Amino acid sequence: MTQAIAFTAPGRFWRGNLHTHSTRSDGVLPPEEVCRRYRAEGYDFLALTDHFVGAYGYPIVDTVPMRTNAFTTILGAELHSGAMANGGLWHILAVGLPADFAASNSPSFHPVAGQETGPEIAARAVAAGAFVAIAHPQWSGLTLADARTITAAHAVEVYNHGCATGCDRPDGFAIADLLLTEGRRLSMIATDDAHFHEPDHFGGWVMVKAEENTPEALLAALKAGAFYSSQGPEIRDVRIEGDLVVVECSAAASVVAMGHGSGAKAVHGHSMTRAEVQLSRLKGSPWVRVAVIDAAGKRAWSNPIWL
Repeated sequence: MTQAIAFTAPGRFWRGNLHTHSTRSDGVLPPEEVCRRYRAEGYDFLALTDHFVGAYGYPIVDTVPMRTNAFTTILGAELHSGAMANGGLWHILAVGLPADFAASNSPSFHPVAGQETGPEIAARAVAAGAFVAIAHPQWSGLTLADARTITAAHAVEVYNHGCATGCDRPDGFAIADLLLTEGRRLSMIATDDAHFHEPDHFGGWVMVKAEENTPEALLAALKAGAFYSSQGPEIRDVRIEGDLVVVECSAAASVVAMGHGSGAKAVHGHSMTRAEVQLSRLKGSPWVRVAVIDAAGKRAWSNPIWL
C-alpha cells in the first residue's frame, strides 16, 4: 500500500491561505484587518504576501504582532524580477522569508535591464528558507518553457481564487501536470490571492498536516508536501491498494484519479465518503493525483503520489 504523506504525517490539519495582499502593496485593507478577517473565518494561519517591488518599499510585512494562541502568521512576499517569454514580469510566491530578505532590483511591475531572473530570485528565496510556488500560471500567460526554468520551486499554484473571480483564469493544473510528467517532484497549492476589492477571498486554501500550528512546523510540512488543497471538501485519506486508488472524504458527487497524458478515471455517486477508483486508465503514469468534487461543484485536490 502507498499512502499520501498528508495522511501519514503526525499531527492534525491546519487551514491556511498562502497568498494575500494588504495596503502595504495593492490590497485595500491594512494588514491587521486582513489577519482579523481570516482569523474570524476560522483559518488557523495566514501568509501575507505583498508585492516585493520598489514602488511599495519592498515589503515583507511584520505580521508577528497579529499572532494569537489559536492563529499564526508566516512572513512572505510575492517576488517579481525578470521577464517571462511574453515579456511580463515573473510572479513568484515565497512563504517563510526572513524579514531581512534582500531587495531585488524591481522598481515596479515591469522588467528592467540587469535585474535577477525569475529562476534566480526563486532560488535565492529557497536558499533563504522559503516555500516557493510558481504563481497563477494561466493568469500570467506562463509557457511550459517558462515553468521549466524555475527549478527551485516546491509547488505550482493550481487554483487562484482572485484570478477565478477577477478574470476567469484560475488554473495551473496543465503546467503542473506537464512538469510532473517530466519528473519534477512538485506539490500543488490553492490560494485566494486576496486583495479585498472584489470577492477574491475565502475561496481556496491549503490544509497542512503538522504537529503544531507554528510557522516552523507549517513550513516544514509544506516543503514535505504534507497537505492538500480545497475549495470546501475534505480529503481524509488517499492511498494506493493494488490497482485501486482508495479515497476517503467528506460527502462527494465525484472522485477522480488523474495521471500523465489523458490518463484519468472517475467514480460518481451520491454523498460518497469512500471511493475506489480503478488505475487501469492510468497505466504507466509515474504519479497519481486525486480530485474530490461535491454536489455544489466545489473541489479538493491531493498532491501527487509517486508510484
